[in-house]
Amino acid sequence: MTTSTAHPTPSMARLVGTQAGFELRVLFRNGEQLLLTILIPVGLLLGLTLATALPLTTAAGASRIDTALAGVLAVAVLSSAFTSLAIGVGFDRRSGALLLLATTPLSRTSILAAKALATVATVAIQTMVLGVTAAFLGWRPEPADLLIIPILLLGTFALGALGFALAGALRAEATLAVANAVFLVLLVAGGTAWPPSSLPGPLSTIVSALPSAALGDALRGILASGEGSVAIAIALLAVWTVAGGLIARRTFRWS
Repeated sequence: MTTSTAHPTPSMARLVGTQAGFELRVLFRNGEQLLLTILIPVGLLLGLTLATALPLTTAAGASRIDTALAGVLAVAVLSSAFTSLAIGVGFDRRSGALLLLATTPLSRTSILAAKALATVATVAIQTMVLGVTAAFLGWRPEPADLLIIPILLLGTFALGALGFALAGALRAEATLAVANAVFLVLLVAGGTAWPPSSLPGPLSTIVSALPSAALGDALRGILASGEGSVAIAIALLAVWTVAGGLIARRTFRWS
């Protein structure tokens, strides 16, 4: 007489965590994505801090490294939560990987949650790498600087929702082109590395309403005693998070 041993069914939280870990490993094995998420932000931080010929407006009482770190953290979130996420999801749609995952015990909501969790983990790794690099460049964090953690998380949700919306609405090749183009535009003139106030006239007002600028302004307000209201920037990020989620819900397609 033989007896069978029943294996317990893994919880959904464990399945999501396992899938998120897989997504994270795939991301960091991809040289192009590694360049986008780690090397470009680190290089930009070094350039803005050491190349004093580059224009960088600092608030009264703030050092150049404080201002540079705030802006580069915004760039890092933009690269991971919007560009990298959109490209990855777009090509997963094209290859049919998303539909294949939907046949596993993971629900469709859980698949997207795993991708979002992997993105949050990526931003956490970026933040640690940039923080260590900034420390070697002379940055000395204060206890109040821990307030950037919820801001980075909110910025990840806001830009991630827009990344999902873009990836779900366009073909993979179009997503690749648009996501990279948007990244380059917002890097230069999106209120990330440089504040919106550095832009001319009406462009400054328009850019100030973008989620990239709201994230940059909130981080500068904490790390570099930036001008403007951190509360307003956070409220704007929250609005973009809700708006991006609603857009993604209407536009996202699995194949």
